[in-house]
Amino acid sequence: MTGARRAPANGASILSSFTEQSMANVNWEIHGKEFANCNCSYGCPCQFNALPTHGCCCASVGYQIEKGHFGDVKLDGLRTAAVYSWPGAVHEGNGTMQIIVDKRADEQQRDALVKIMTGQETEDMATMWWVFSAMSPNKLAPIFETIDFDVDVDARQAKLVVAGVVESVGEPIKNPTTGMEHRARIDLPHGFEYRVAEIGSGRTRTYGKIELELNDTYGQFARIHLSNKGVVDMAHA
Repeated sequence: MTGARRAPANGASILSSFTEQSMANVNWEIHGKEFANCNCSYGCPCQFNALPTHGCCCASVGYQIEKGHFGDVKLDGLRTAAVYSWPGAVHEGNGTMQIIVDKRADEQQRDALVKIMTGQETEDMATMWWVFSAMSPNKLAPIFETIDFDVDVDARQAKLVVAGVVESVGEPIKNPTTGMEHRARIDLPHGFEYRVAEIGSGRTRTYGKIELELNDTYGQFARIHLSNKGVVDMAHA
């Protein structure tokens, strides 16, 4: 069964709201962790304003919300995930995106998370979700499913499973000669996703309309603190 078939009937109605923007943004904030695996080499040129390793970009991402809200709607403890594919670099557009929202979320929480992950109620270019959505005109209906996700940022370890949709694993990069774990970080003081990310290795396989099979490619482990205005620096948290 493909992931798209797992979307409930109300997925289409939420999908129809992807392009509806409010004049005044709802205040929202999310504090949590993420693991992303894309098809680039370990250095991921995209993080340095260069073109992707293989000319195209595709990725799977899992998010654990430790604390969050969308207006008065609490999002604590929920999870989301996404699968993306672009024929070229992200900024060249024409991408396809599939978001997955925690099955445990109630109707208000589902609506809130779909809006956040599609860049709604967000200042222009303030978050990676806004950018990814703007560059993905091909939006598949949201999936509401159980998301098994565990991530240890410092250990560079992660596992993301959504049955019938995506399976992804993250681990430390190993020195090819000694087999010892290698540690590297990316520091983006003005990034729209994180300030510091631990870099590791990832493997991903997806099912459905976006088919990915990634092996030993860029793995990103990060603590995220985002709002409708962008990254929230810890000094101002």
